[in-house]
Amino acid sequence: MKNTSKMPRVNGKISIAPSILSADLCQLGQQVACVEKAGADWLHIDIMDGHFVPNLSFGPSVVRSLKQHTLLPLDVHLMVEHPRAFVEPFAKAGADLLTVHIEAADPVADTLAYIKSFGLQTGVSVKPDTDPSTLAPLLPLVDLVLVMSVYPGFGGQSFLPTAPAQIQQVRQQINASGRNIWLEVDGGINAQTAKLASQAGADALVAGNAIFSSADPATALNQIRQAATDI
Repeated sequence: MKNTSKMPRVNGKISIAPSILSADLCQLGQQVACVEKAGADWLHIDIMDGHFVPNLSFGPSVVRSLKQHTLLPLDVHLMVEHPRAFVEPFAKAGADLLTVHIEAADPVADTLAYIKSFGLQTGVSVKPDTDPSTLAPLLPLVDLVLVMSVYPGFGGQSFLPTAPAQIQQVRQQINASGRNIWLEVDGGINAQTAKLASQAGADALVAGNAIFSSADPATALNQIRQAATDI
């Protein structure tokens, strides 16, 4: 299978991105196939370095393998202290979009330009305690803004009650920029919180535990999409 899919552009619809951080790695291929068949829009892949967040996750080999076994675009979230060093390995492995944190040690604008040099789409992410106004200078450089609705580093956390206000502020900035930029939300997304995120302005939702820990991941995915759409 040759995956030539690319991240879609903003289309006025809610997109759902299952996070493989919560998948059963012994059955990763089967679980990805399940959510692909159920209508997932892209896959979310969290990369952790044990420094920026207190955990480790996946390397380029996982992205390379997924690229051969799914037609879904690969949304790679670099939760790492020095993202520039990770750009080339993950670009060559098959990432379609690379998101870096505004709080990372490397100059964010330079890293985003470097990602673009590989022909990839770009994203920037903010932690729950980061002032969303710091994003404004970066909006001309990105295709996606990722708002963390939990503190990054671990799956299965609960959606923070402060998240909707931060999402609303980011939505206002995106609208003011006049650019078509995805507003993605990651953390504690389920059929209940998806509605809160969507009402606040999100149009892309990352869901891990709510999908992959369900007895029926396909039904769980579609319940999240329905909840986010019915606002």
